[in-house]
Order: sequence, then C-alpha cells, then structure tokens
Amino acid sequence: MLWEIVVGIETHAQLLTKSKIFSGASTAFGAPPNTQASAVDIALPGVLPVLNARAVEHAVRFGLAVGAQISRRSVFARKNYFYPDLPKGYQISQYEIPVVQGGALKIVLAEAEKTVRLTRAHLEEDAGKSLHEDFHGMTGIDLNRAGTPLLEIVTEPDLRGAQEAVAYARTLHALVRWIGICDGNMQEGSFRCDANVSVRRAGETTLGTRCEIKNLNSFRFMEQAIDYEARRQIELIEDGGTVVQETRLYDPEHDETRSMRSKEDAQDYRYFPDPDLLPLVISEEDIERVKATMPALPETRRAELIAYGIPSSQASQLTSSIEMSTYALKAISSAPKEGAVTMANWITGPLSSRLNEENLDISRSRVPAEALSALYVRVADGTISGSTAIGKVLPAMWSGNGSPDDIIEKQGLKQISDAGALEKIVDEALAANAKLVADYRSGREKAFNALVGQVMKRSQGKANPAQVNDILRRKLQAG
Repeated sequence: MLWEIVVGIETHAQLLTKSKIFSGASTAFGAPPNTQASAVDIALPGVLPVLNARAVEHAVRFGLAVGAQISRRSVFARKNYFYPDLPKGYQISQYEIPVVQGGALKIVLAEAEKTVRLTRAHLEEDAGKSLHEDFHGMTGIDLNRAGTPLLEIVTEPDLRGAQEAVAYARTLHALVRWIGICDGNMQEGSFRCDANVSVRRAGETTLGTRCEIKNLNSFRFMEQAIDYEARRQIELIEDGGTVVQETRLYDPEHDETRSMRSKEDAQDYRYFPDPDLLPLVISEEDIERVKATMPALPETRRAELIAYGIPSSQASQLTSSIEMSTYALKAISSAPKEGAVTMANWITGPLSSRLNEENLDISRSRVPAEALSALYVRVADGTISGSTAIGKVLPAMWSGNGSPDDIIEKQGLKQISDAGALEKIVDEALAANAKLVADYRSGREKAFNALVGQVMKRSQGKANPAQVNDILRRKLQAG
C-alpha cells in the first residue's frame, strides 16, 4: 500500500467499414498478403487520399455514446516515422484537433462504480504488418492492413491498477460492439490496447515516469502485463534506480515486459497538417442523423434491469452485449414482475453455461426469450418447481423437445399440489423416519431438511416444496 499504480489506456478500435479510410481497398480479414493494398495504400506517386464517410459516422457515433464534444471542424495530420510496413514514411492521423474530444466511460468494480475520463478519440489509418515467422533471416511485409480505419481512444490517467484497467477495457470493448462501430475481435487485431503504466508513492500527486506496453490483445495478458510492469518499476525505484520512459512488449510465455524502444514524444513525430486532405467539417445535421440511429446505451439498459430489482453486478453481466440485454429484457418483461431476479439467475447461470459449452452467442440461443418466460410462468403458478424447471424442462427445451407445457405433459412432471395427496405422502415419510422426527424434536434443525428430502423422494420430486414445508412443519409441531 506504499505505492499507487497509475494507468492510462490507448485503444485502437478497427472501424466496421467495407473499405479503407482513404482508399477503396477491402478491409476483409484473412486475404493472401498484399492482395488488398491499393495504389493509395502503398503510396504510389501521384495518388491522393479520399476520406471514408462511414468511418467519420462511426467516430461521431462513439463521441455521442460517451458524451464527448464532437469537433465541428477537425484536421488530419501527418505523423512522421520510418518503419518498413509504413510505405509513405508517415501515418495519416489527427493531432491538435481530433474529431472527438473529452467524454467519459463508467465502469463497474464489484458493486462500486467509477467514471474514467477520456482525453480524445481520433481517426487514423493503420500500418501494414511485418512477418517474421515464415522467413529465415528476412522479414516479409504484408500491406493488407495499411490504411485500415482506426479510432484511437485515449483515457486520462484515471485508472489505478490492473483490475481497473481490465474493467475499463472490457467496458469499452462491449460499448464499441454495442454501438456497431467495431467487431471487437482481439485475435484478428480489431481491438488492441496499449497500457501506459507508472507508479508513485501513496499520497503523491505528481505522476511517475510512464512506460507504454504495446499491443495487448487479451484482457488476461493486460492484467498480467500491468501487474508485472508495476512490480518492475517499484523494485527498480526501491533499489535506487530510475524508470526510463520507453515502449515495452509483454511476453506471456515468461510473464514479463521487455524493452522495445525509447518512447517518443509528440515533437519526435513532427506532426503537421496533411496538405492532401481538407479539414473535416461535421454539420449539426450530420450529428443529428447519426444520433437518430443510436441504440439505447448500456447504462440505460442497465438502469432498466436494476429497476426490476436485479443487483447492479448482475445487471452489468446482462448488459455485456446488446444482444444479451435485448434477450434479458424481453424475457424478464414477458414474465411476472416478481420473477425478474429468478429469470436473471437463469440467464446468467444455466442458460449461459449451455451457450458457453457450445460456444454460442445469446442471439443463437436454442431457448428463445419468450419460451424462457413461459417456463417461469409454470413455476410461478405452481405447475412445476424451480428445480424441475432448471434440471429437467430447460435441458429438454434446449434439445428441441417442445414448449414447456409439451415437455411437462410428456414427461409427467406436473407438481403435486393436492393437499390430501401431500398429507398422505408426508405421513408416510414421518412414519418411515422416526429417528429424523426425534432428532428434529430434540432441536436438530437439519433433520427437517432431511425429512423434506424424504417426502420429495417419495413423490419422485413432484411434491410442491412450499406446501411440503408447511404440512411437515405443522405435523411435527403438533406431534
């Protein structure tokens, strides 16, 4: 607790467009190397970039989602540096006037909430890719990614430690997918995070020297990399050393970060306005048009779920994607209101387990939301018990054996609620378990649960549990 870990995240979200940000070349993933690189992407002399309007719409969409200021006029700049997979010798990006300024993202930590301020989000093009594995003593260059549209989203240094950083990254990942601007595929490089990590002694207000960990492509690796880097910096300072500002890479095999290069500052890139691109002007009409297509945001959906009595942390689970929230609200709103928490438990519990086992998204659930609601109705009206619903009916519904009513009828699962029949079963159970009766009457409460189990066993699990409890307790207290 003597040290505080400070983290800022820079995220490159690949925008969902069919063509690149300044050319008509395809952005489809997986094509053979250099088959999707146009004359603009490879910087042939005399070619000019033309801005992709859909990329701009996506940037505006993000700005609206995080409550940011949309710049009515923004400028593209040349970010100058040399790298083999950057044919022009510069990257077209935005510097002084980005398209999105400010904004914030709320993250949930256990039952607490935290607001993370955003500095900016700007449009830029991606570089190509250097390939090392398949070439002996050489490097291959694939320019398919060159010119792919990116939205770089930068936070203020508001995050404290690896867990907060991962919570932020997960929330941002869910948001960009939710609003339809990025597919979030981390394996394909559609969502990449860089973590700027520094440490300072508890109580200090001045930020320490930061190191940037590049291209973290999984949440698990992000947590491990930040934890390692923070320990490395703390140990270095405590041993009398000094942290050097640099760019580092995380090696998951050895669970360590390694120096990649000294960290550049803005002046090292010699930014200047790109003379080939006019300033980007976004009108009020453009913003209103995008706003009209915006879905209800996660915070709104989460508030709706909480209003049903669902705990905050579970509401966050149910708003992990727009598809999940749509399913949950449809199921919960179709069932009796008092069943909302039970329905939420079914969705985040057994239903999600089934989906995970078969690697399915909620949109491909074999149990539609309305069918899940119908199943709960049969629990609410006493036709079946909750355990029968989850243990027998739901698996049968998943296997395509029909509606809840069909399955209950075919399998003879209807709950016994007739008072006379239940009295008889309880009497038989009491007569056959004299020791448990004596244990209960001597003060051993656990014996009561055992007696309930005996009654349920005699009824083949069909006895109404609430009625069994009432009858059993009345008879034991009377005897």
